[in-house]
Amino acid sequence: MGEVKNSTSKKGLGIVFFLAGFVGALILGWVVFPNLLYSSKTQPVTFLHSSHEDSSCEDCHYFRDDGSYSGVPGVAKCAECHEEPMTESEDERILVEEYIQQEREIPWLVYAWQPDNVYFSHAAHTEEQGIECVRCHRDVSAEEKMPVYKENRITGYSKNTMKMVECEKCHAEKGASNSCHICHK
Repeated sequence: MGEVKNSTSKKGLGIVFFLAGFVGALILGWVVFPNLLYSSKTQPVTFLHSSHEDSSCEDCHYFRDDGSYSGVPGVAKCAECHEEPMTESEDERILVEEYIQQEREIPWLVYAWQPDNVYFSHAAHTEEQGIECVRCHRDVSAEEKMPVYKENRITGYSKNTMKMVECEKCHAEKGASNSCHICHK
C-alpha cells in the first residue's frame, strides 16, 4: 500500500515539475529572450508629426520624378522651415545648431527599413491604388511622443520592420501576386 501512495506522490511531483518547467520556458521565450534580442535606442532628435499638422504629408514625403519615393526627408527639407529655432525646445536647438547650420544629415533610426533581400516600391502602394499609409506604417498623426526604437541585436533591423506575412495578406486581399520574385530580387 505504501508503494502505491509513494508512486502517486511521485507522479504528482512530476506534474508539478513539468508545469513549472513549462511556465519557466514560456517566460524565457516570451519575456526574457525578446528583451535580450532587442536593444532600445532613441532618435537623435525628437520629431513629432503632430507638431507639423499645418503641413501635408507630401510636403516632406513625396515621389521623385523617376518614381522613387523620397522616404525620410533630408536636412535641407527641415531647413526650409527651421533655419532658426521656432520654439525654445532643446531638440529644436540641436536640430538647428548641430544639423541644419552644419548641413549635416540627421542619422534617423528608420522604424520600417526593409531587409536588403527585399525590393519594395512605394509607387505601387499608394492611396491611388487604395492603400493608405497607415496600412503599413504607424499612425503618426496624434503621437505626443516618439516610440522607442527597438533594434534586433542580430540583424540590425527594427522590431517594427514589416513582416512578410503582412505583405502576403495584403497581396491576397488585393489580388496581387504573392510569387517570391515580385519582392525578392
